[in-house]
Amino acid sequence: MPNVHAVGRARADACPGALQTHDAADGPLARVRVPGGAVSAAQLQVLGAAARELGRDVIELTSRANLQLRGVRDPAALAARLTAAGLLPSASHERVRNIVASPLGGRGRHGRLATDPLVAALDRALCARPRLAGLPGRFLFALDDGTGDAASLDADLTMTPDGLLLAGTPLAPASADPVQTMIAAAEAFLDVRGGAWRLAEVPGGAGLVAERLGGVPADGRHVPDPPAPHAGIIRQRDGLAALEVVPPLGRMSGAQAEALADVAGEARLTPWRSVVLRDLRRDEAERDAARLARRGFATDPGSPWVGVTACTGSPGCAKSRGDVQGEARRWVDGLDRAAPIPVHWAGCDRRCGMPRGPVTLKTVDGEER
Repeated sequence: MPNVHAVGRARADACPGALQTHDAADGPLARVRVPGGAVSAAQLQVLGAAARELGRDVIELTSRANLQLRGVRDPAALAARLTAAGLLPSASHERVRNIVASPLGGRGRHGRLATDPLVAALDRALCARPRLAGLPGRFLFALDDGTGDAASLDADLTMTPDGLLLAGTPLAPASADPVQTMIAAAEAFLDVRGGAWRLAEVPGGAGLVAERLGGVPADGRHVPDPPAPHAGIIRQRDGLAALEVVPPLGRMSGAQAEALADVAGEARLTPWRSVVLRDLRRDEAERDAARLARRGFATDPGSPWVGVTACTGSPGCAKSRGDVQGEARRWVDGLDRAAPIPVHWAGCDRRCGMPRGPVTLKTVDGEER
């Protein structure tokens, strides 16, 4: 059985949450988990007001389709608001509700699995198991509708229409009950993890978990390429439309969160730091795109903001060597169209928030790789 030294983890995972905040250079940072990226209009209103009234008026979208509020002056007051809005259903499990899902939830051209009900059922089952509160905050569940977008994140456990992936390795035979299989696999990870935070860190981890589930890992790993960055209107298979919009550098103000709430009953955050509004008529999608463009969102596929990400940088991060956000914004201001491949700006060698797949890395030191 692996131990903490074998996997290189000499300390406990300290991922921030809504209750366990992180002391960033610009004040406490609170991470709000929203399984499947689902957030209602009422919740967006609460988050927008909280960012403005309790923080620095900055809401960040994370690479796991969660939200972060920066500079929280009163974490207890924020927790009370989140609880009242239904965003904190379990104090004991709030840091382990890391569930990503295909944003279209089976509505797209290649969607074969309705992931929305599975996200809700998995979240309930996860919170109902006291032992699973001990999962590391880095452990990630994914539900892919067949598009390959969620599977591209290389989560610890990924359910697809064809079965379960264990850190990218298919499990044979395919599971009959997706939610209970993922719960059983998470418990098996706790049996074998040693000090690991992720299944891929456990030597032979996929095989050890598969054995406890009564299956065997198939040959090879299956991790598709991440989807290309996008903004604009998407046609759904049912004839309706979805609208994907990009907040520049994955950041919204409280007013922008409230603007989203004004045009949609529910939004879906993506791991690519965009927001998807689903089940719209074409004229509704066009109207909402125009309204959100006026509020600072990128809504056109050719927008220079599409595909550009950045770490927090100074003054929010003490490790950064400069004002990453400012440098990135000035760089984008000099463009007239989207870059051919994604671009990530970093303030130090940790490269926080860097997306998977082909990417151009830029730094405040003038380096490019």
